[in-house]
Amino acid sequence: MRALVHLLNGPILITGGSGQLGDALQRQAGALGLNFVAVSRPDFDFERPETIDVCFAKAAPSLVINAAAYTAVDAAEQNLDAARAGNHTGPLRLAELCEGAGIPFIHVSTDYVFDGAKGAPYVEDDPTGPTGVYGATKRDGEVAILATGAQAVILRTAWVYSAHGKNFARTMLNAARKVRALRVVADQRGTPTAAGDLAAVILKIAETIRQYGWKEGYKGIYHATNSGETTWHGFASKIFAEAAPLGLDPPAVTAIATADWPTPARRPADSRLDCGRLERVFGCRLPLWSDSVGPVVRALMALDAPP
Repeated sequence: MRALVHLLNGPILITGGSGQLGDALQRQAGALGLNFVAVSRPDFDFERPETIDVCFAKAAPSLVINAAAYTAVDAAEQNLDAARAGNHTGPLRLAELCEGAGIPFIHVSTDYVFDGAKGAPYVEDDPTGPTGVYGATKRDGEVAILATGAQAVILRTAWVYSAHGKNFARTMLNAARKVRALRVVADQRGTPTAAGDLAAVILKIAETIRQYGWKEGYKGIYHATNSGETTWHGFASKIFAEAAPLGLDPPAVTAIATADWPTPARRPADSRLDCGRLERVFGCRLPLWSDSVGPVVRALMALDAPP
């Protein structure tokens, strides 16, 4: 009965409200007329565990969407404690609070829990094998959350970008305004995922749970990316193709190997995700990745246009 009362009366608590996904969730929840509360730093901070309990108690939510995380992949190699707090122990505390309140918990994870060596799209039950601290802490967070009794839905996504915050699309467009040639990695395969598309799926899952109630078959991990696949080089090329009609003079984009662009953290070479379970259980399928680039590029060009 307590869970039913929460679902009828409490707001959705969105953590990480200042990030790309948090921003998209707020925009769409607002457009749908949903009751929600969004929190972010400094009021909500996984590195200050006491703020988790305070924000949760103040919101008295009916459902929690955790869009907060430590996402600095390279910096995580030197900041294990911060990465662990943002991706493991902090989300675990949220899951425990949701379990205690008897409410659902939707948590966002990453393709970087895999090592990229499979050679085919990963399904949810494939063995994980993260290649860096970021992926390892996200994997540990998944395991810890599922070990609780929380009504947990975990969505692994990839290569998230939007017109808000720092991301690959904005970086490419800014670089194109400064240089005439760019070198972009072409041997890492995956799927760019528009934050707006991911937010729409998350809110549809939340609505399904609200409408039909929690079912034990919902609990677990799902893959949630846009459809299709590309490389970082292919993504960059599509970004410039969409920007050219808007006045951007595209730079030459040279394809390079990962070995030619060393980074502190090793990325998976092929992190494509099979999203079939998401469609089977919740009826959700994200659009083709290339169809979603244009709207984001148009928004970025408008926002970042020189005065």
